Amino acid sequence: MRYKVIGPMLERFDEVLTPEALDFLVALDEHFAARRVALLDTRRARRARFSTGQFPDFRAETSSVRSDPSWRVAAPAPGLLDRRVEITGPPDRRMTVNALNSGAKVWMADFEDATAPTWANIIGGQLNLIDAHAGRIDFTDERGKRYAIGPDPATIVVRPRGWHLVEKWIAVDGRPIAASLVDFGLYLFHNRHRPYFYLPKLEEHREARLWNDVFVFAQQYLGLPQGTIRATVLIETITAAFEMEEILYELREHSSGLNAGRWDYIFSIIKNFGQWSDFVLPDRAEVTMTVPFMRAYTELLVSTCHRRGAHAIGGMAAFIPSRDPDANAAAVEKVSADKRREAGDGFDGSWVAHPGLVQTCRDAFDPVLGARPNQLDRLRDDVDVSATDLLAVDKTPGQVTAEGLRANVSVALRYIDAWLGGTGAVALSNLMEDAATAEIARCQVWQWRHHHTPLAGGGIVTDDLVRSLLAEELAALLTDRDEPERARAVAAAGIVEHTALSEDLPPFFTTEAYALHLAPCGSPG
Repeated sequence: MRYKVIGPMLERFDEVLTPEALDFLVALDEHFAARRVALLDTRRARRARFSTGQFPDFRAETSSVRSDPSWRVAAPAPGLLDRRVEITGPPDRRMTVNALNSGAKVWMADFEDATAPTWANIIGGQLNLIDAHAGRIDFTDERGKRYAIGPDPATIVVRPRGWHLVEKWIAVDGRPIAASLVDFGLYLFHNRHRPYFYLPKLEEHREARLWNDVFVFAQQYLGLPQGTIRATVLIETITAAFEMEEILYELREHSSGLNAGRWDYIFSIIKNFGQWSDFVLPDRAEVTMTVPFMRAYTELLVSTCHRRGAHAIGGMAAFIPSRDPDANAAAVEKVSADKRREAGDGFDGSWVAHPGLVQTCRDAFDPVLGARPNQLDRLRDDVDVSATDLLAVDKTPGQVTAEGLRANVSVALRYIDAWLGGTGAVALSNLMEDAATAEIARCQVWQWRHHHTPLAGGGIVTDDLVRSLLAEELAALLTDRDEPERARAVAAAGIVEHTALSEDLPPFFTTEAYALHLAPCGSPG
């Protein structure tokens, strides 16, 4: 037996981690682990080139793919024709029931940014999805009210973790297995009727080719017709923005379109180019979808998708409803305006993070779509986006403020604290924060202190200022906590300090935080 399950077999976990399912994971690892590692090496080399001023451009060697007008992706799969409203969230039991009953067309069950990758969350989430497909999932709230899945549930689309992460609670040949293969493999093995996926954090078309080869192999292994698996790719890295057509081409038999993953996209900009002063961004709240570089990215996405017959899905509305009626009305109007813009630009649907915003999104898309399930026929031939447009970060209006700096320190600290405690989607100041938004927060802090960025109203961002703010926010967080929770908050502060104040910007906070705090002690790799 080549695999070893290090994690404890909690209640009903044996229904997920069957010998046959684990054999399938071993087969996936055997065929694709080496290619994954090689592509991660390519990522590191690419980022090193960016540090020397070699910025990305559209690939000359793949120009034939972009210039060939003949190819299209596969026709929309059942349950994915109309995607005007999609809701996202972790696959815990409450969210599973609420999302499926929300009225959204699609639920993205998120094992990535909205899930803290504890063993219980990962395998428990898989169990919830098995139950959901079997129609036997329910949930009873703290008031004793029982909720079950209604008659018209959303289509489930699973987002596995990215290629950069590992699952240390399962070892193959003495080393941890790729987390993406665990999430994908377990879901596909147990739920073969509509195996639909969202693919996160791809950086180039060869990473899409790897996923496509995984799909082909998995379908052969399980005796499924080729094309059964469908995948929507999140364009949430700056390098992937230059290869949208190539990514669709690599996945064309299995493609369901592209999504504008706005928060990770901003994170990617800072991560790759943060050392350059031309790429300093203002407060996160100022980086809206209408600033020039974000506008270029979304316009190109819609144009690219529709030229190839693929869905274009808009970005996340992170707002969550407030009890303050005035604040709530103002925020809902901002969400509505954002969704109306997306519908008007040609997107076929968009994301919300809370069931309370499903109708707001629907109200924005219904007048544009009418009885049509999508607007794939709107080709956006008027769009002409250059490499310069995609990199025009210096044209972003706005300021860096003391309030914005404190907000970033607070969000990073409080989110990581919750993440270490097993919660991956966290409501903070009426926004649903996840790993992507926390990454923006800590990366902006790194960028501002790296450049000694002036603050509006006076002062500059320094290491000492950041440490002072972090100490203040930690003191507030420690109030009325018992010892285990105090220790967790202190650990979170240590992660923020390390990942925001290191000389070199760590690419992800999650990799080190997982290894030190959520993985088994003495685990392989």
